[in-house]
Formats: sequence, structure tokens, C-alpha cells
Amino acid sequence: MDIVNESEKYMDTIKNIFKNDVETAHFLWKCSENTVVYMGGRHIIADGAAHPYEYLREHGLIDPQFVPVFDVFRTSVEEGILTGIKHGELPLDVKMRFDESEEFRFCHMYNLFLRDDDERITAVLVNIRPFTQKEEFDRKIVDSFSSDKDPSIYSKMIAELIKKNPDKRIAFIQFDVERFKLINQTYGNDAGDELIRFFNDSMHIICTSEQPFCRLTADVFMVVTCFDDRQEIIDFIHLIESRLSGFNGMDYRFIFGVSEVTDRSKHTRYYGDLASVARQSIKGNALQNICFYEDYMMTNIRHKQIIEEDMHNAVLNDEFEMFLQPKYCISTGKIIGAEALARWIHPKKGLISPADFVPVFEKNGFIIKLDRIIWEKACRKIREWIDKGLKPVPISVNVSREYLNGDESIQVLKELVKKYDIPIELLELEITESVDAQGVESVVKKFKENGFTMLMDDFGSGYSSLNMLKTTQFDVLKIDRAFLSEFMESDRGRKIISHTISMSNDIGLDIIAEGVETKDQAEFLYSCGCDAAQGFYYSKPVPCEMFDNIFTK
Repeated sequence: MDIVNESEKYMDTIKNIFKNDVETAHFLWKCSENTVVYMGGRHIIADGAAHPYEYLREHGLIDPQFVPVFDVFRTSVEEGILTGIKHGELPLDVKMRFDESEEFRFCHMYNLFLRDDDERITAVLVNIRPFTQKEEFDRKIVDSFSSDKDPSIYSKMIAELIKKNPDKRIAFIQFDVERFKLINQTYGNDAGDELIRFFNDSMHIICTSEQPFCRLTADVFMVVTCFDDRQEIIDFIHLIESRLSGFNGMDYRFIFGVSEVTDRSKHTRYYGDLASVARQSIKGNALQNICFYEDYMMTNIRHKQIIEEDMHNAVLNDEFEMFLQPKYCISTGKIIGAEALARWIHPKKGLISPADFVPVFEKNGFIIKLDRIIWEKACRKIREWIDKGLKPVPISVNVSREYLNGDESIQVLKELVKKYDIPIELLELEITESVDAQGVESVVKKFKENGFTMLMDDFGSGYSSLNMLKTTQFDVLKIDRAFLSEFMESDRGRKIISHTISMSNDIGLDIIAEGVETKDQAEFLYSCGCDAAQGFYYSKPVPCEMFDNIFTK
């Protein structure tokens, strides 16, 4: 029934119902005509107003802290009117006031969409009432929990959705904010809490009654929905992104994992876990933030679990060994340094490839402990050379990005240099170039101020530019192996390598080439002015004893 076209008698009946409700505002927004009709109760929208939501916002009746979620609500309504919103009604809990002289208080705004015979929305019936004391108390209780719904209740809601839709495809969508801890570090914990509340309140607006959602833990949310094809899921995810992005000017990025129900006999938690696996699988991927679960991901998870189960015992049993890859002077063929690399010698599984364990350690933070092990082994090796009366060469060690947010690594390295009483210039530090050039440069500067020689690892791997060379704090550039092999394939590429080396030499930066695999590459580099190299053409990484045999020849 279309209320807009009803008789005057019907309208009078509606008004009589509402007129004595002095605590609630009742009005009809005829959106097709851009007019507001007062229906009774408290008169909150001025006569002649064309757009009630715009009026509430512009006249300061919405608490500034709730303006972002109110904007999400307003956008949802306006777009829904144009495109045909799926909701029959849209509730909103918002902190507001009925008059500029009042204090802000929580109110419940109920919006009922009225349609014509062609299902086009022609009007919105709006009721706004203040919370009772009990409702306000209940909201505080709900906010004190990590989830806005009891997990068992949420599971029942999902189970009911699956049961009601036996012929429809159903997806579990789980999402969080990438590196949410940085939000708290950058903007403060209170701002982080406000962001989570904004997400939670906005999801009430975005999701229909047929799309149950829940805040699981911290910044992790999950919503379950029916769908026809994957594009529909992607479109829904893009809607969530667009509605939830840009809160108070904050910069953040979402990661989404999706799993589809394939066996309705399984517990709903199973598909939530699969969505989590998909989400975790693309953490740190700058090019992808939506992932649909595939079976191979569970294999990767099991592999990760096996690595993590063994890693602590590996430290206790001293299973991590330092291999050294020699750095050579191209013109003389003599060893001028070495790079320290971690190798895991498992008592039962033998040599475990770094490609298997390093990515796992980088994600779970164990790389910090591994770095320290290799740092100490490098210092001990230099001390051993000195005690044997050998002329030591510098050993370069890797400093993982996990160390770049503080000064702890500087102190640890200084203490190791002091403990083993070695010249600080013999322990060189390698940091991989990064898109966060400014943050890396500030850390490099601190290391240099403390006497360390700094090497930029993997120069040319994707983030560097010739422009950054004019301000870099690094002492040495290590040309990435992929950069070398790819650019060597054409005359133009060779010229780029040549000019990069020439420019670096002109501004006082030393160059060493990684991944040198052929005599032709070595000779070309030397002709361009690069006289230092490492790679399989000279030697693969080798155990310390083997390095000593090569070194002392």
C-alpha cells in the first residue's frame, strides 16, 4: 500500500496515532518530491526542509563523533532510492539531539521504505525516539564485549540462513584491517576504538536482515550472505570497502577472505575458519586484498604449523647455522667480504630451505630471534679469525623490517660488537629497499651515526629509483640479481645498468652485484665500473668451515 497516495482520512489517522507521542519525532520524507511532511510527535525538522538527513547534519543535531556512520547511513539510503535498496526498513542507532539547546543522547531512528506498484521507493517514513535508560545501559554492556552478538546466537543465525536457502550459494566473508596495530600506534588507542565502533555501526546499515554479521575479535569482522556468482560477492565487498573507508581521514586497508559453503552438514565455524585461512594467505600482499579459499591454502597452513611447531626447539638445539656467501673482487679474484645467511639443519628432516621457513618467520615475528642468532654467529666468526691471526673480511648481516620501528636493534648490535670486541666496520648491515623510503632512511641514519656500514639490499627490485640516490644514507648498493639478469638481455638494459653504476660511483656510493652467474656478467660489470660481486659464478653460500678453506687458500 502506498501511503503517499492514501486518502486524507488515512493520513489524519496516522497523525492521530503519533501526535501525542511527545518524545518521538515522526515525519514522512516524500523523496520523489523532495518534501518533508510532519506526522506528529516532536517537531524536529523545520517546515520547508527538502531533505531530512541533510537538515539533521547541517543543523548540528548529529553528534560529531557519529557523523561518519550517519554519512554511511545517508549514502545507503540515497543510493538505495536510486537503485532499489534491498532493505524494507533501515534502523540506525545514533547519538543526536532534537534541538540545538539539548545535550546529545542515543536515539533509535527507524526508516520504513514505501514503494509504489512498480517497487520504486517514493517515500520514507521516519521515526526517531530517544533511548530509554535501560536501552542505553544495555548498549554499554554490549560495547564492553569483544563481539556485538553472542557467538552461539550468531552461529544459530547463520545456520538458520543456510537452512532457509537450500538452493542458494552461501558465502562467508571475513575481513580485517591490515596491520591494525599501526592504527593504534599512529592515531592512538582511542582512535582505534572509535574506528572499530564505526565499522560495527556501519555494518548494521550495510547488511540486510538476510546478511548476518558479527565482530569476531579485535578488528576482525565476518558477514554471511547468499549469492549467485563471485562477481556479486566482489561487488558486495567493494560496497563494504567504500562505506568503511576514510574514517576521520585515517589511512587503512582491508583484507578479505571468502569461503563458500559446499557441505551443509558441516558446522558454520568450519567455513568461518576457511575464510580466515583465505584472509591470512594474502596478508602483506600489496596487489591483492580479496581471496577466495582454495584447498591448497590448507596445505600451506599445515606446512606453516609444522614449521612453527619445530622452530622453538630449533633454537634450543642450535639447529640454525650460519652459511657464508663470499663476495669477490672481480679484478683480482680475491675474497673481500661475505654475506651471512641462515640455514636450518633439522635433525630428522635435514636441510630446510630458507624459502620454506623465512616467510613463516617474517609473518609470525620469529625472524627477529633468527636475525639475532645470525648476528651473534657472525660476530663470533670475526672474533675467531682475529684470534687465529687471520686478516678478517667484513661480514654483512640482514636486518629485517620488523626492527625498523625502534632503536632496539641498534643497541643489540652494539652490545654484540662490544661483547666480541671486534672492529665495528667488520659487521656490515643489509636492509632491503622499501616503498617506505623515508622510514628506512631515518633508521639507516641512526645506524650510521653509531658507526655501522649500511648496504641497501636488492637495489632495483621494485621500489628504488635513481631519484632516491641523491639523498640516500646508504654506503653500498647491492644490485638485485633479477635486475641484473633481466637488463642484461638487451642493449638498452645494459646501458641502464652501466649508467646506474656510473652515477653511483660519481656520488661516492660503492656497488656490489648479487646473483652473478656467468663470466660474461662479471666482465660486463667490471667494464661498467663495478669491481665487487657475489653469486653462483664465484660460490654458492657455504658452511663456515668450507668458507675458511676457500678464504685461506
